[in-house]
Amino acid sequence: MARASAGARLHFGFCNLSLSHERLYGALGVGLDSPRVVVDAEPAPAVRVTVEQAAGTPSKSGDSSPSVRDDVRGYATAAVDLLGVDGARVTVRESLPRHAGLGSGTQLAAATLAAVAAAYDLPARVRERAPALGRGGRSGVGVATFEDGGFVLDAGHPTARFTTDRPANGEWTVPPVAARHAVPDDWRFLLVAPEAAAGRNGAAEDDAMRTAVERAEPGLADRIAGIVTRRALPAVASGNAEAFGAAVAEIGRLNGAWYADEQGGVYRPPVGEVVDSLSGAASVFGAGQSSWGPTVYGVTDAARADAARDAGRRALDAAGVGGEVSVVRATDEGARVDESAGE
Repeated sequence: MARASAGARLHFGFCNLSLSHERLYGALGVGLDSPRVVVDAEPAPAVRVTVEQAAGTPSKSGDSSPSVRDDVRGYATAAVDLLGVDGARVTVRESLPRHAGLGSGTQLAAATLAAVAAAYDLPARVRERAPALGRGGRSGVGVATFEDGGFVLDAGHPTARFTTDRPANGEWTVPPVAARHAVPDDWRFLLVAPEAAAGRNGAAEDDAMRTAVERAEPGLADRIAGIVTRRALPAVASGNAEAFGAAVAEIGRLNGAWYADEQGGVYRPPVGEVVDSLSGAASVFGAGQSSWGPTVYGVTDAARADAARDAGRRALDAAGVGGEVSVVRATDEGARVDESAGE
């Protein structure tokens, strides 16, 4: 039996949504050590999927085994076709909350492919095959962090190729990595998950992105480019968590201006209240919404981790919502694949 395990990822936003510039999207994000998705696979004559609700598996966004099972069945079926094998018995030991801003879809798809490939002692070639699984169509952060972890800036897609609609599954390539940096050992990321509906996904996400791209103000992309090159990249390269937190928080706020009409504000409710509260906490260097939310991130460090966790709880109380709070490490390693798990 083979096992693939991958951490979640944070998505800080895109560099450009305007059709006036030559490259579209260009995402920034970071790989996390936890929470994780864990998938086991072994050869079988057909595709069979089992989902376990492992202890500690996040379920705050309405994650349900039937939905995860449907997703994995689709990924596993595509994987056996891509690999040219008969089938696989796939067991999901741990799963990320679906559509919560933590990259559940890409990490689950990639882990399923990697586990099935390892079960047959075949190369997974995740980056090459991700488009056939419907992944990497806009952001390349999920695939890149699955491969190598770390802080990632991807190069986006040629605007002339993508326009307002992404091509059909399999008809794109995952954006190449434009820059990657290891995350300093003492950095930490506060995760605040308010009890709220899942983030945009599927057709609703496609519609929202199409509208945002059609209306995107190109000047915002120019401002974001300056923050990326003069603030975010130097901060992670030099290990300055305070400067990094402030930079990615500003990138997220500017991204929110593109989505304001689609999500009811710069941040979707109740994320805005949580972000505002965290932004005033001395232990949090910058806060924002990961992808479509509802997960809120905060940048902190090991020395301030406990204080940041307390700030997260206070932020939920101030917003009048329940939820979960954790502080996690980044990871500078990609997915873990074990070809002899359980032996």
